[in-house]
Formats: sequence, C-alpha cells, structure tokens
Amino acid sequence: MCMRKLIFILLFVASSIGASAQNSIEKFATELKNGIASFYHDKFEGRKTANGEIFDNDKYTAACNTLKLGSYVKVTNLSNGKVCYVKINDRMAATNHRLIDLASVAAKKLSFHQKGLAKVKLEVVSEEEGKQGILAQMSSTGAASTTL
Repeated sequence: MCMRKLIFILLFVASSIGASAQNSIEKFATELKNGIASFYHDKFEGRKTANGEIFDNDKYTAACNTLKLGSYVKVTNLSNGKVCYVKINDRMAATNHRLIDLASVAAKKLSFHQKGLAKVKLEVVSEEEGKQGILAQMSSTGAASTTL
C-alpha cells in the first residue's frame, strides 16, 4: 500500500512539473512585446554577429537583448500595420534600451527606414513560420540570399 501511494505521488508530481513547463513554453511562444525598433548602421556590414554569422543588411535578421539567439520573430509596425519576419542573430549594446535593432531590409519592409525609429510589436514564432515568412519576403523583393 505504501509503495502504491509513493508511485501515485511521484506520478502526480511529475505530471504537474510537465504541465508547468509546457505552460511556460506556450507562454513564451505567444509572448508579445511592444517597444521601439531601430535599424543597423551600414558600418556593421561584414562584421560578425553574436551567433557568428556575418552581418548583411540585406538579410532579414535583427539584434535583441531579451530574446534567445536563433529565435524567429514577427515584427509589426504599430503605426502602419506592416509585418516583417526576422531571425535574431545578434545582441545590442547593453546601454541600448530599444527593443530590437533590425537589418536595413527589414526597416524598409516595415516602412520606417526614413524615420529611423518605429513603435513595434514583437511576437516570437516557430522556426517553421519564421523561415516561411522570410522566404516569402525574399521572393516578393527578389532577394537572392537563401541563408536563414
């Protein structure tokens, strides 16, 4: 009888931990963040990013200090509703309090390249959705780069 209670308790605890972890993952996956976006200066062209990739202002990438490197993000310009998908591959300076720093191509897609800054909403998306979004953007602009 004592062994059955122990097994029952262990199964209950294990299922509770699993459910809690799943809730955390789901919360992260649907987490929305609002803030200010900027875009990279051309001086960073050709430099290594935090994940070791070479920065290219014509690729749909971004720097963010709050999201995991390799995350895919749907960025919405809150002033005009335009959407762009990017991959987080770099970090910003610790003193930079903006939410995200986008490659120039992404700032142009969101129509704030001339202004320099925009209020945006970030939504973490799955790798599949992010890659599909970037590929669709590249084909609509005629971009030749295929690195995701």
